[in-house]
Amino acid sequence: MDVGQMMRANEQNWDTRTPVHVASAFYAQDPSYWFSPYEWDDLGDVDGRSLLHLQCHIGADTVEFARRGAHVTGVDISASSLEQARRIASGHGVDISYVHANVYDVELPSSSFDIVYTAKGSLCYLPDLPRWASLIQSWLKPGGVLYVAEFHPLLNAFGPAPKPDQSEELLVRHDYLEGRGAQRKDSGHTYTDGPALSGATVSYEWAHGLGEVITAVASAGLRVTTVRESSELPWPRWSRMVRNERGWWELPADEPRVPLFYALRAVKD
Repeated sequence: MDVGQMMRANEQNWDTRTPVHVASAFYAQDPSYWFSPYEWDDLGDVDGRSLLHLQCHIGADTVEFARRGAHVTGVDISASSLEQARRIASGHGVDISYVHANVYDVELPSSSFDIVYTAKGSLCYLPDLPRWASLIQSWLKPGGVLYVAEFHPLLNAFGPAPKPDQSEELLVRHDYLEGRGAQRKDSGHTYTDGPALSGATVSYEWAHGLGEVITAVASAGLRVTTVRESSELPWPRWSRMVRNERGWWELPADEPRVPLFYALRAVKD
């Protein structure tokens, strides 16, 4: 199977996941829930700025940018997801432009965005990070910012979703580093609460170590200014995780502090 076929399988899989996600308690949070405070410190005031949100899914977090005054465009591979994203945006009384496209195929004008944002489980669905970073560089205005807020590759190596037959120990179960191509996943359930999937269950993911991400961004001509690593997650990956003051989840204080999430900021000079 070639990469194009894998991407089409992912599109069908996300179309299948969408109705489950829309009905889930997982995505019923206020849009502000999905952001760490340091993201707004790093991004600054977004009011009046043009912002491109790549792989935006149903727009649960995209809405927050529009509520803060940004001129937002969202891109996603799933037409079903974008149908719901438009409905959700309307329900919040905000105007967001949505484009149905694979990230690699989307046609957007050069130097047209102040911010390109991508977050939370996006990069694992991209097979070619150098090409991704080059496209972002072309879409950013001079002085524009790329911001990545993403699950740490160490979390992906632990396995971002628990399986019933696995122990609760911190054990490496999957690749941290890139290099072995696509990983075929076939699951009858998605990562949220809700019923089993009623359509396409197969998807393909690619491992990307933190070094690969940083190198791809820097090699595209973007200047990396910030890399943060964090021990918190927006959901309890392990049942013993405890909720912190702002509502995200962390391992108990007597356990090792390991990175589960990271943020990267880069600038187009």
